[in-house]
Amino acid sequence: MPQSSLGVALIGTGFMGKCHAMAWNNIATVFGGARPRLEVLCDVSDEAARTHANQFGFSRASSDWQAAVTDRAVDVVSITTPNGLHREMAEAALKAGKHVWLEKPMALTLSDAKAMSDLASECRGQATMLGYNYLRNPAFQSACRMVRDGDIGKPLSFRGVYDEDYSADPSLPWSWRMTHEAGGLGALGDLGCHLVSHMLALMGPVQELTAMTQIAVPHRPSPQGVKAVENEDSALALLRFVSGAQGSFATSRVARGRKCRLQWEVHGTEGTLVFDQENMNELWVHKAGEAGFTRHLSGPEQPDFAAFCPAPGHNFGFNEQKTIEARDLCSAIAGGKAVGPDFAQGYEIERIIHAMAGSNGMPVTIGQDNDR
Repeated sequence: MPQSSLGVALIGTGFMGKCHAMAWNNIATVFGGARPRLEVLCDVSDEAARTHANQFGFSRASSDWQAAVTDRAVDVVSITTPNGLHREMAEAALKAGKHVWLEKPMALTLSDAKAMSDLASECRGQATMLGYNYLRNPAFQSACRMVRDGDIGKPLSFRGVYDEDYSADPSLPWSWRMTHEAGGLGALGDLGCHLVSHMLALMGPVQELTAMTQIAVPHRPSPQGVKAVENEDSALALLRFVSGAQGSFATSRVARGRKCRLQWEVHGTEGTLVFDQENMNELWVHKAGEAGFTRHLSGPEQPDFAAFCPAPGHNFGFNEQKTIEARDLCSAIAGGKAVGPDFAQGYEIERIIHAMAGSNGMPVTIGQDNDR
């Protein structure tokens, strides 16, 4: 952990903005090191910025994000704004010499993500991190370790689903999230990218995929009248990994009753792992010769759990994952091992979800130039 204090600017104060603020406030308490200096918070108006700066513990408030990313007191910039602002803000921060913590999805288009990755590669000594906090779940990290150690033999297949129902009601008003210009991809960019991040960590790189997408609710009401939904409500894919293993993938924002069903199974030659984020403190394990599955409750023997609580079964949560993500970013800034996903790794996730969006039922080989 850094032994000298990092100056932080936070742009955005919604759900994920508050999540970043909690992580910055908690990181030194949980993991030690120098406490970050919460320098400046940005919102769309000065009044909103002042209100949230007081609430989140930031010294200053501003509606001028350009000034914040060039502020000499700022070392790292947290960006939690709508998707259409990601590239402009992240590139401005990198060009100003700052480290960047950016919420997913990385960008609206694959070409935008490639440009961001290329710029980050030129900024030597500047750390980047994308907000894939589900990767920090101790149960998930334990599963990754079991796969690496060969506890379930050679992985043969992956079956993954990420479903929510926040757009299931057809009377839900139209929003910017449902446009290519402001939202980019739909369920793939909002949900599916999280599943891809888990899939890559468990199974390695993808060789080929075939996918289909669907807009389940083509039009939605708005104050200006009925408007068209431009991006996908759901997507399905079949995959082949470089290892030769196979996989299936599904994501939906219109799955009634599902709240955060980030669920997957890995089938190996000697066992199976099963996980569901709605029950994020449980990992189910089967090994050859056993009658069924064993339920493994999260506890201090798993990575990072003990830093928050010494007792097993005392549940971990969404915001704890974000604090670990902040720790990993700060560790990279201090010269430790870069855990990622950084912008280069984020671009690989974007390549897969954009390939799914453009497949239209035809095979796509990952590695070919499918930038657009």
